[in-house]
Amino acid sequence: MPIPNLSALRRRLGVRGLTPAAGLPESSSGRAEEACIRPARLVEGDTLVYRDVGPAEPWPGALAFLDGVQRMHLVAYAGAAPLYVAELSAAVRERHEGRLRTVAGDSRVLAIARPRALDAAGAALDGLGTLALPEDEPPHPVRDLTLAGRALDRARGQLELDVGRRFRGRSDGWLVVDGALSESPDWASDPRTVGVSKSHSALPFDGADLERYLRLPRGHRTSVFAPPSRSVAPVLAWALRLWDWEARDLFHGLVRVEVAPANGDSATADRISRRLMAERAPLSTPDPRWDRLLYGIHSVEQYLHAREGATP
Repeated sequence: MPIPNLSALRRRLGVRGLTPAAGLPESSSGRAEEACIRPARLVEGDTLVYRDVGPAEPWPGALAFLDGVQRMHLVAYAGAAPLYVAELSAAVRERHEGRLRTVAGDSRVLAIARPRALDAAGAALDGLGTLALPEDEPPHPVRDLTLAGRALDRARGQLELDVGRRFRGRSDGWLVVDGALSESPDWASDPRTVGVSKSHSALPFDGADLERYLRLPRGHRTSVFAPPSRSVAPVLAWALRLWDWEARDLFHGLVRVEVAPANGDSATADRISRRLMAERAPLSTPDPRWDRLLYGIHSVEQYLHAREGATP
């Protein structure tokens, strides 16, 4: 269902004794990750090195891209407990003979709050799904925002997994996922799925190796490494620099590529990297993350945002 008219929803909640509210939470548009070092284990050589992957090459045959988006809105307070309404959606777009088309997708609208706030809202939330926050501590608007953001992240991740399974049920073609593969055993073991992460909150090295990791030249990748197995499934990974970073930022153009262990040999890592270099978003892309975006992922996001439309 489409996201409800928020002004009308706030009025209905006010009638039921809640305090209408509005605001754009920090975690409304994407996943928030804790900044940390999670040491990885090298699996390609004994020291972290750079490898020139060679000239970009087109990905042969059909190629599909999976991504999701989310938005969260504050709509009311039940006492000190905030009530949020969130919209999340995910889609797969497949490129065949130069044309992208949507082949799988889904969306959900959820009310997120403590059970007492959801109960107080009652019939005002008719038609919406709900996500209940834990009640083990007293309500705290700032803490509840953090909890709501995490709950929304998990819901979006599950939606992306569901859409990805739907695509895989109809195609065995290559699929590029925006983000990590290690959250899904299906993805982590799939030799025709590649994860490309723009986030570097969790870094795999420290000290001199971290400095080397962050100064990776354009068109090069790092040695293949095994990220720590804190997620549900093991993968192999490497960093790839899509654009020059000098005079910009250490993270400019830097992505982390994740693959199933079967694709972790040197030749395959080079080949996948060359093909990803050919998928870079054009310089004219009006997005602050253009340097880490792939053209197909950008297309999925544009499609999903167009479907969302303007929030009433």
